[in-house]
Amino acid sequence: MRQTSSRGAMPLSLLALATAAMLTACGGGGGGGGGGFPFFPGAGNPPTNPPAEGTYKAEIRRTAMGVPHIKADNWPGVGYGYGFAQAEDDLCTMADSFLTYRGERSQYLGGDAQLVASSTIARPKNIDSDFFHKQVISADVLTKMIAAQPDNLKQLVEGFAAGYNRYVRDVKASGTAHEACRSEAWVKPITAEDIYRRMYAANLAGGYSNFLPNIANAIAPAPAAPTKMAARSGAKKAALQLAAVSVPLPELQVGGKEGVGSNMIGFGTAATGDSSPLLFGNPHWYWRGPDRFYQAQLTIPGQLNISGTSFLGIPVILIGFNDNIAWSHTVSTARRFGFYELKLAAGDPTSYMRDGKAVKMQALNITVNVKQADGSVAPVTRTLYKSEYGPMVNLTAFGAPFAWSQTTAFAIRDINGENYRTFKNWLRWNQAKSLDEFIAIQREEAAIPWVNTVAVGRGAAKAWYADIGAIPNVSPTQVASCTTPLGTAAGGSLPRVPFFDGSKSECDWQTDADSAQKGAIGAARMPSLLRDDYVANMNDSYWLANPKAPLTGFPDIMGPAGTDPVTFRTRLGNLMAQGRLDGTDNYAGKVATSDIVKQMVLNSRVLTAELFKDQALAMVCATATISVATDPQGGAAIGRDVDTGPACAALRTWNNTGVTGARGAHIWDEFWNRAALQSSATLYNVPFSASDPIHTPRDLKAGAASALQQAFGAAVARVEASGFALDAQRGDYLFATRGGQKIPLYGGCGGPGYFTIACSENRLDKGGYTMDGNPNGNSYMQIVRFPESGVEAHTFLTFSQSDDPASAHNADYTRAYSAGKWLKVPFSEAEIKGDAAYRSAVVSE
Repeated sequence: MRQTSSRGAMPLSLLALATAAMLTACGGGGGGGGGGFPFFPGAGNPPTNPPAEGTYKAEIRRTAMGVPHIKADNWPGVGYGYGFAQAEDDLCTMADSFLTYRGERSQYLGGDAQLVASSTIARPKNIDSDFFHKQVISADVLTKMIAAQPDNLKQLVEGFAAGYNRYVRDVKASGTAHEACRSEAWVKPITAEDIYRRMYAANLAGGYSNFLPNIANAIAPAPAAPTKMAARSGAKKAALQLAAVSVPLPELQVGGKEGVGSNMIGFGTAATGDSSPLLFGNPHWYWRGPDRFYQAQLTIPGQLNISGTSFLGIPVILIGFNDNIAWSHTVSTARRFGFYELKLAAGDPTSYMRDGKAVKMQALNITVNVKQADGSVAPVTRTLYKSEYGPMVNLTAFGAPFAWSQTTAFAIRDINGENYRTFKNWLRWNQAKSLDEFIAIQREEAAIPWVNTVAVGRGAAKAWYADIGAIPNVSPTQVASCTTPLGTAAGGSLPRVPFFDGSKSECDWQTDADSAQKGAIGAARMPSLLRDDYVANMNDSYWLANPKAPLTGFPDIMGPAGTDPVTFRTRLGNLMAQGRLDGTDNYAGKVATSDIVKQMVLNSRVLTAELFKDQALAMVCATATISVATDPQGGAAIGRDVDTGPACAALRTWNNTGVTGARGAHIWDEFWNRAALQSSATLYNVPFSASDPIHTPRDLKAGAASALQQAFGAAVARVEASGFALDAQRGDYLFATRGGQKIPLYGGCGGPGYFTIACSENRLDKGGYTMDGNPNGNSYMQIVRFPESGVEAHTFLTFSQSDDPASAHNADYTRAYSAGKWLKVPFSEAEIKGDAAYRSAVVSE
């Protein structure tokens, strides 16, 4: 049954434009749609029969930008409405992702193809993705995951799967939306287990997911015939020689040097000047693919009333607000994984020694069905292994000594592989009635998987920061005595990652009296801070949650505390927050109001330009031409003289921001990305100082002039090769495409010190900084406060709600974001029903 009512709005299921242009826009490359999928021709599944009438019922109320406000009488009902709404907006992305988590991509799309969009697992080959997910989300893991969930969460998951399936039946039977995928065989009903797989996979972003191909290809060598060689002593000698070996840095999607990130600031009442604190939250996240955010409100009268965002396929709000609390997250510096070096039993490369006894690895014979070139499907089988620590991992890319040999192998342990409390924690937060309760939940569950938290609450004068979650518990004594020579060699590329001897039980991760799980740090030893001025995090460590009260004395695995410089983005975020309180930021007054915060977080300041532009121009513009042989960034040949005059003129008049109308910002971006390749010691006069971390390092060294000139010449050459004018406006080359039209954007990447993030992976000379491929940037943004009259929330979902190019909600939020027009999102019943775009539909079965 489906009943609808509306007021001046599109119907709940929008008509698709079945045209070739639309299908092109659905593609993954640079052309048309922001976040759709390529067209895969094939036959569709017939609709399945629905369950008996009366099992599920929800009302889906849509307001401006298509935000759904889902209301039901019970947990299965609200899950049903949420699953239906997500599928209605993002069916192609979701159906594709369920293939991923089931390990079925190769069956439908071929083994050698890559994932369509980037995510926390990057873009591996389908066949590697399939083996990885079948290995790490094995049947026993799934059973544990399900058993650990509370009843209300189980009901939410069951309803979500049913709601998704309802939409799949409807669209396949008579729908016109999602033209790119709705007829595909891989768009099919799911089970609750598919949702649990998706939820569990989200846990792994700080650990296993970063080593997907290494786990998927961890194949044991065949046993070798005995020889007279002293294999173990030889291996030890080789390992001891590794101190000077350079181990290549793995590309960590989450928690890496240049991985995805976020900004968040919680202002206490000393900063807001009234009775309500204020939260600004802004994940810099994927604009496409399975991990993109979806905005919604979920309501069960008397039990749940939560607004915010979650990843597609997840039925719990992960960042958001209710009547009494608001919170956000940023990726944490704490390591969530470690390696174990295993000494293998003689003659058996799949058994390892532990405390003098041989332990047999668990073998999993995994078969993946793979679509062949002729359309047939053939099985491919790999035997993968697990140890008591976790799955075996192929680290050959680190160097030959890291290969699985007859004497040595390696396992990876992810603390979140054993953390089944994550979504219970978030669901309890969804229902929290005060900041005190929110904090108590975080301490009790210690489950947040790989992010920091900032929160504010109604009636609470102080804002809360914490990096309290699931983190490996390793002592300094263990680091000294258990780290193997190979682990020491890897430490330069993977600092603070435990790389221990797996042959000794004394090297097991430890457990505190208050640990929420075996091998995890107890909540009492993890950092937190309450302040009535502000707390913040911009992806550096817990250390500078507020520079006036640095946090120290916590386990080293949590991140550096005063030993390393912080990023320019962290520096700028703190300068912005403190400048607001000091009244030195060119906005009125000295308090953090919603209106002022809305402006300052979008103003696209570029800190390196504010600090270094005049000094740099004095060095690089002193000569009229610069002879550049090769590009310092990547080494490509340039081989010509570059005229500095026009670029120097453009930068002198540039306003040091990345707003859409700023002229010349791209020259600075290209220059600074090359200048930053120099070491800090080479580049800066004043080195980093832990006593002045927000203002150091600073001042460019005169001795860096030659390197900076080469960086500048190469930057100008790149801009000239791009076809964009040296004084082009930011929005001309930084943009998203919707419906064949470019939407100008603002901000930039974190490296040059932008606080407002729109970071394209696309080269300027390859079509501009387009956000149509696999970028990351501002995503779900919220500014929330708690006046006496209710909840005041202003939001963006920068890439818009829907992945369907034919949807009215594929571009509307993006255009609003381009114009800087925040959405005052309705929250109360009166606000929802009074919204000019209000429309309602009841879905049930």
